[in-house]
Amino acid sequence: MLPKPFPMAPRSPMGVIALSAVILAGLISSLSASEGEQEPVRFECVCEQGYCKTETCRGVQCFVSVDSRIPGQIRKGCHPYQDLPCEYSWPHLRIVCCKGNLCNRNLTLQEEKDPPHPSNNVSDVTMMIVPIVVVVGVLVILLLLIYQKYCRSQIVPIFRKSKMQTSAEMLRVPELGDNTLTDLFDHSCTSGSGSGLPFLVQRTVARQITLVECVGKGRYGEVWRGVWQGENVAVKIFSSRDEQSWFRETEIYNTMLLRHDNILGFIASDMTSRNSSTQLWLITRYHENGSLYDYLQCNTVDTEGCLRLALSIISGLVHLHAEIIGTPGKAAIAHRDLKSRNILIKRNKQCCIADLGLAVIHSQSNDFLDVGNNPKVGTKRYMAPEVLDETIRTNSFESYKATDIWAFGLVLWEIARRTLINGITEEYMPPFYDVVPTDPSFEDMRKVVCTDQYRPSVPNRWLSDPILFSLAKLMKESWYQNPTARLTALRIKKTLSSLANSDNLLHKLKTDS
Repeated sequence: MLPKPFPMAPRSPMGVIALSAVILAGLISSLSASEGEQEPVRFECVCEQGYCKTETCRGVQCFVSVDSRIPGQIRKGCHPYQDLPCEYSWPHLRIVCCKGNLCNRNLTLQEEKDPPHPSNNVSDVTMMIVPIVVVVGVLVILLLLIYQKYCRSQIVPIFRKSKMQTSAEMLRVPELGDNTLTDLFDHSCTSGSGSGLPFLVQRTVARQITLVECVGKGRYGEVWRGVWQGENVAVKIFSSRDEQSWFRETEIYNTMLLRHDNILGFIASDMTSRNSSTQLWLITRYHENGSLYDYLQCNTVDTEGCLRLALSIISGLVHLHAEIIGTPGKAAIAHRDLKSRNILIKRNKQCCIADLGLAVIHSQSNDFLDVGNNPKVGTKRYMAPEVLDETIRTNSFESYKATDIWAFGLVLWEIARRTLINGITEEYMPPFYDVVPTDPSFEDMRKVVCTDQYRPSVPNRWLSDPILFSLAKLMKESWYQNPTARLTALRIKKTLSSLANSDNLLHKLKTDS
């Protein structure tokens, strides 16, 4: 069954062609998905060579991999999702998958000194590709003709609109990175591929990106600004030792219904070969203003801007924490590493939450809690007391949500310090800057937060402003030692929304007077 026609036409022939390709990819993926089960079967797999902490793991497929650059080292483990083909290879790297409990125990493969020569099977590949290309081309042309016919019958000239409609309402100037990408996101049937582009399109996009400049580095690897079809995208390149974070973040972003204005827009995830080495790429929207941490270093905000930042962050967190029941549905997600460096500033001065590599997934219907295989536990400066003293209930999803609320309170404190009231503001400082070193240890933070029960100080000037006074109260209710006493993300969002409405009303009264 074809998807419903879209109410708006793409702005260019390239948009139409891209749209047709996305629809076709969605149809193909939907047909293939309909033949299988909705919930993939997970198998127990042998896990070796440091892929995870235990001797076994559970996944949709078991695998065995060998890297010719490391003689004799054969890795075994499990794939968390089922979209990968059963056998594939890159230069220096071969991977073979299987399905079945412990099926990779005796599964072996030989090391390859050089990648297979492409000319060996040219004729076979050609015989397979040509019919597919012909069929795909015919379907694309057919979809294009149908869509153009519909557009001619539906599009009303803009000049027929009411004279009362202003030019601001009639015209929209797209931001950089907001035309082709938006068309592909908003006009595609996602075919089960989650918040990004359909899986078949992802594999194409990732190979068309040109890396331009490195814009950030961290413990995971590097972030580059790339260009795809003339538009900026962010490419997060994971180091080989952080493969688990790449796998986890890819899995989280492929969660159905994850897309939200205040969560970083995911485009694609791919393994690619650059400079004779395998790289793990995560491709997302690009935001030139950088992280909230960078932004607050150089900028102050007024109360309206402060509320805009805070409300956009908590809105994204509410969407992460919420489980959506239905078909398709969305599992509840806890971030586990919320901090100002993992929050990006969009061009409209709202925030979006990024870096989901440590996230925890929870499904209420079957009470399944998926914490992943990543051994990292977050950033020490933003860790909640129960994480620092190791009393957190690791089998309770509510416990992980409470750690996000603790971290949000610290981020809110960072924003409030840079809020300008009566011409006064504080310089940017990270939480607990006055009681721990620049790079605090686990023991440093545990002593301050758990033993001394110290909390970031609230300047006296905040108490004279109704907005900052209310924000200070929210912070304190997010920093309770007992995690069950802390506010929920939804409660915080409702409070901030009320503050934003009252601030707008007060600003309007001042303007009118």
